Amino acid sequence: MSESAEGVDDRDDRRLPPGQAVRTTRHRALHYGPVPAFRPEKWDFRVMGATADLGSYRWTWDEFAALPRSGAVSDFHCVMRFSIPGVAWAGVSSAELVAAAPPGPDVTHVMAWGEYGYSANLRLDDFLREGVLLATHRDGAPLPAENGHPLRLVVPHLYGWKSVKWLRAVEYMTADRRGFWEERGYHNRAEAWSEQRFSHQEEAGQGPPL
Repeated sequence: MSESAEGVDDRDDRRLPPGQAVRTTRHRALHYGPVPAFRPEKWDFRVMGATADLGSYRWTWDEFAALPRSGAVSDFHCVMRFSIPGVAWAGVSSAELVAAAPPGPDVTHVMAWGEYGYSANLRLDDFLREGVLLATHRDGAPLPAENGHPLRLVVPHLYGWKSVKWLRAVEYMTADRRGFWEERGYHNRAEAWSEQRFSHQEEAGQGPPL
């Protein structure tokens, strides 16, 4: 195998989307803004927007931790062209969340909200794809602080910026609205296997319909 100075195996294309290489060494976590402090007594998680009953839902940390749990093993694909294969995540599945807080019949998209107002939009069917988790654990241990502790979204088939760290809310939407990086030139959908990295690809009609 060939390995670059950055710890990326540039010849290993196992299970990888186009343009990606396996990250073989520990890397610095990438995120916008500082790592927030976790205060369990003040933390909550909310579902809001176009819910079926037009109300909102709220869980404390203890209540969220008591929800039914799921696990999934998936590859993580960063838009910076590296991938981490076989990450074991555990948490609450998106399907379980939607069962607990049903969306209205006209919902087409969700906005995932993190700390400090960070956001990422997803199509509802992407949010409900098998393997999507609201994760509390990675590789059998609680998430490290820099990787989203206590809760992050994991959407394996989309680039990593859609897997919002320090997740605090999910908003149901009846029309699409761009999130933080989508407003700053990144692709609106971000499907890794179609290499949907930047917004100019939307204008060129590259990749599947949004």
